[in-house]
Amino acid sequence: MNKTEPRASGFADRLASAVIERQTPVMVGLDPRWDHLPEALRSDGDASPVQRAAAYRRFCREVIDVVTPLVAVVKPQAAFFEQLGVAGMEALADCIAYARAAGLLVVLDAKRGDIGSTATAYADGLLGPTCEGMFAADAVTVNPYLGDDALEPFFEVARKRDGGVFVLVKTSNPGGRMLQDLQAGGRPIYRHVAEYVEGVAHGSQGRCGYGVVGAVVGATYPEQLAELREVMPHCWLLVPGFGSQGGTARDVAGAFDQQGLGAVINSSRHIIFAHARSPYAERFAAADWQRAVEAATRDMIDRLRSDTPAGQLGSV
Repeated sequence: MNKTEPRASGFADRLASAVIERQTPVMVGLDPRWDHLPEALRSDGDASPVQRAAAYRRFCREVIDVVTPLVAVVKPQAAFFEQLGVAGMEALADCIAYARAAGLLVVLDAKRGDIGSTATAYADGLLGPTCEGMFAADAVTVNPYLGDDALEPFFEVARKRDGGVFVLVKTSNPGGRMLQDLQAGGRPIYRHVAEYVEGVAHGSQGRCGYGVVGAVVGATYPEQLAELREVMPHCWLLVPGFGSQGGTARDVAGAFDQQGLGAVINSSRHIIFAHARSPYAERFAAADWQRAVEAATRDMIDRLRSDTPAGQLGSV
């Protein structure tokens, strides 16, 4: 390979290859919540943290079994495991390892953000396919509001280990506007963060044209999503807010490039708890909750193919 060519095999290229292979940008969020689990996985009464963690482990494994043939990437949310203490953390480690063994890419939604040696420790323990830690994921989400010295340790580890980093830029929650939309120098703060992230991504792009650093941009702000796609042309976008938070396929259309790449669209509750909502609750018996997960995943795939540039993936 010519020395001036972008290097291959980094997270951005692996994500692009996996999305093209599955021909869908759907990301399934693994957010286990006790009160929402299928009845077959819940013990009678109030279960102990150990019992709940065991149910979470089984639930996530069975979701992964269903979605592995359909999607390229999953996103465990660390908080739902951490709240159960040691047993929950062990279940999280199992979830990550099980998904990676199945051939899925794993983005750990941990939203870490700290300074100096603390940020380095977080990055070292969480990030990259060659990481030896029990929570080793292909990529991790990080919070930028402590500044660049809190982010650079993650970028450095990601470069060394072919991992990825998704920086929170414009989040899907209504309260995000309190800080992210504040004007500074004639532009909202989220634009300043986006321009910084794009600079790092541009300097680390792989063969697919995207860099080691991506951005989290919510589906609930479609105009800003399209704006930020233009501001960050070398960044993979992780787009939460689809489904249960109100985001639609048309809302996320602006996240993609013309080939249908550049974005992964996350759905958590809308898929993993599909058994409890219409129309799947009427179509499937309670014991068939995995079939509801599969149907909801396929429906999301079809909507994105129909209403966004993701329909071009088959020709990439």
